[in-house]
Amino acid sequence: MTADPEVTDETPPRPKAAAETPEHIQDDEENAGVDAGYTYLGQFIDHDITFDPASMLMQQNDPDSLVDFRTPRLDLDSVYGRGPADQPYMYIDGKFRLGRALFELDKPSPSRDLPRFDDPENPQSPARALIGDKRNDENVIVSQLHGVFLQFHNRLVDELGPKGASFDEIQRLVRWHYQFVVLNDFLPRICGRELMDEILPHRLEKANAAAKKPKLQFFHWRNDPYMPLEFAVAAYRFGHSMVRPIYRLNTVLDGGDDPLSATPDEKVRGLDGRFFVFAGVASRGLNGFGRFPEQWAIDWSLFFDIGGSGTKGGKERAQPAYKIDTSLVNPLGFLPEFSNTVAPNPPLTLDQLQAVAKDPVNDPANLAARNLLRGLALKMPSGQAVARAMGVPVIKDKDLRIGKAIVDELKEAPSILSISPDFADNAPLWYYVLAEAQHEWLKRATKKGGKGDLEPVHLGPVGGRLVAETLVGLVYGDGHSFLVQDPNWEPLIGGNTLTMGKFVQYALHGQK
Repeated sequence: MTADPEVTDETPPRPKAAAETPEHIQDDEENAGVDAGYTYLGQFIDHDITFDPASMLMQQNDPDSLVDFRTPRLDLDSVYGRGPADQPYMYIDGKFRLGRALFELDKPSPSRDLPRFDDPENPQSPARALIGDKRNDENVIVSQLHGVFLQFHNRLVDELGPKGASFDEIQRLVRWHYQFVVLNDFLPRICGRELMDEILPHRLEKANAAAKKPKLQFFHWRNDPYMPLEFAVAAYRFGHSMVRPIYRLNTVLDGGDDPLSATPDEKVRGLDGRFFVFAGVASRGLNGFGRFPEQWAIDWSLFFDIGGSGTKGGKERAQPAYKIDTSLVNPLGFLPEFSNTVAPNPPLTLDQLQAVAKDPVNDPANLAARNLLRGLALKMPSGQAVARAMGVPVIKDKDLRIGKAIVDELKEAPSILSISPDFADNAPLWYYVLAEAQHEWLKRATKKGGKGDLEPVHLGPVGGRLVAETLVGLVYGDGHSFLVQDPNWEPLIGGNTLTMGKFVQYALHGQK
């Protein structure tokens, strides 16, 4: 988000977005090969495997006493909850209850909102979602992604139920398709295909997992897999750097401060039909935890490569995620849950869009600050210490940069020592994982034959292995997973080329 270059000192700066032209496929901050939807698939995965309602950010928690109230498995308990027997209000005849129909402005869409509780005596009630994990309603994108999983299940019920498939059998199939996407689509993009082929050697050929079982160098467990703190508190928070400041939900929406009508000035600034991930004014942000406008149905081809949208330009392109680097976009400085919104007063300025923290000292609204304070409270080891323990070469302090993964900028970016000499050989692990990713990227991008700013960014050797081994281990340690029960299983949808884009297409359109 940048200020309008035409404003004067007396005029409050107004937001401006990157241009969308037929030639525009990727700008320098965007990550080639990683569509924006994978940012929110990563968030969805996190909500599936972690949940600690008791932990407090600022208290000195004992790592040994922390409890993960979510089963550390990729089993979709965030979607299924405790099942129809214990939470019948989420189900109807073996299918998930769905919310109201959504539209792309006035164009019918197969998308549905989440089912919500409406209080007839209080029209201003927040209309909370009736789902297995409230966090999957914290923004519009992850909310509608949760809805995709509900509809995937319902689609399988329609197809396989008449053939005698039980609820448990359909639930198993949904889980297996999800696990397959995580291991064969999500992780290769985030951690690199070479690392995934090393950890899962049977990816390279048909082989029983007993003969070519996962090669986990560091993640080992005695009875059941657990959630390593280095993963949960640091490495898996890489996705925060992938968040874009602004998103197009569909190609029909064209409003601005007035959601149904953009002004000529807003069109010039690229804000027509595009929304900030978070905003102090609800009508301009994708804030969650409540009913959102029914015109905001997501066209998922703008978030995953569907029908070639990953190579298109203009409004029809699959929006790339931002690069994994040591910068976070402006809206992540005022998380809605910890901020107060403001009344709209168009034309909106940057100050209006940035909500005010409710308690900046005890509960900061800045996501970077929250991540760093959480690591400090749990006494996380430094990135250098973890690299040494893993036998990975330690990055020199001067090469641990702060800034965007843009070749010309990163070469001149300040190092972590510019903040404080106390960070010498002592970088916070979360920061180190991000800095490592951009450091390894810069070497690839600038070598002979490199693609420069078009070079994809993925996690480095420390961050990549922490993330990949943990998620693979959670699947392999689950005796009910496809990786244990049938490692050569082929998905019913998309076969061995199943991607999240194909998963969505089946859920919403029945296309296999």
